[in-house]
Amino acid sequence: MEEKTVIPNSMRAWLLAARPKTLSGAAVPVMIGLSLAYADVGASSFNATAAVLCALFALIMQVDANFVNDYFDFVRGNDDETRLGPRRACAQGWISPKNMMRAIIITTLAACCAGLPLILYGGLEMIAVGALCVLFCFLYTTTLSYLGLGDVLVLVFFGIVPVCVIYYIQAGTVTFEAFLASLACGFVIDTLLLINNYRDIDNDARAGKKTLVVILGPSLGRTAYLAAGLVAFAIGLSFIQYGHTAAAALPAAYLAMHYHTFRKMVEINKGKALNRVLGMTARNMFIYGLLTAIGFLIGF
Repeated sequence: MEEKTVIPNSMRAWLLAARPKTLSGAAVPVMIGLSLAYADVGASSFNATAAVLCALFALIMQVDANFVNDYFDFVRGNDDETRLGPRRACAQGWISPKNMMRAIIITTLAACCAGLPLILYGGLEMIAVGALCVLFCFLYTTTLSYLGLGDVLVLVFFGIVPVCVIYYIQAGTVTFEAFLASLACGFVIDTLLLINNYRDIDNDARAGKKTLVVILGPSLGRTAYLAAGLVAFAIGLSFIQYGHTAAAALPAAYLAMHYHTFRKMVEINKGKALNRVLGMTARNMFIYGLLTAIGFLIGF
């Protein structure tokens, strides 16, 4: 079914609003955190229930963030006819703003319900972690993404926080290797934000949204995209000293794909055709997470 035939408030409308393709952004840190924890604590100490709860919280929060982004960008008038990216539900009339706000409340509560039992495994500090995730989910779209801080938030909330917290819940501590893995994860996921903001650089500049790409300009914005993937791979090489050579080596395939995607980005340069690069970047990101996770599980 094409987007123009979407029936308002239909299942198809809600599916498009949830943006299932973005769920890899939530899945990658979960895969990396859980696989490293499993490799370090062993099968006998690994808690499957806690792992499922972590995955549920991450995935629901991603959908929640998508709803928040859809609603508040519509309210601010950013999703107009000049938008180059995939159409948004509120702007297209697929979901009314009132219904979207209800959905935001429901998904926020659902994420809290999934995350609250984690206090049984990680302690009361999990409440603070969950509260910060919810708070910055709203602050990102409403304020911080307009101040050039979106990439910092990705590094923190799609890298450091999920990977380290997931590892802590399973292992009871956070090793330096887990921290390095979280940094690499954050840089990989930031490539998705960078290509998204590169595509929208002109619209964001007109709207006063000072993303990192707007601040740097298109040339340095492309360089930042390439560098983020390179830095992630370089950080991953440190896994060798911890005995996880496979986790360092397997992402070499990601590096080759990332560079190929960068060349495609340079070739296309502008316009809606960059959505193809966005899709390629999401694929690359997921493959990085999968290869790294497999590398940790292989155990050498």
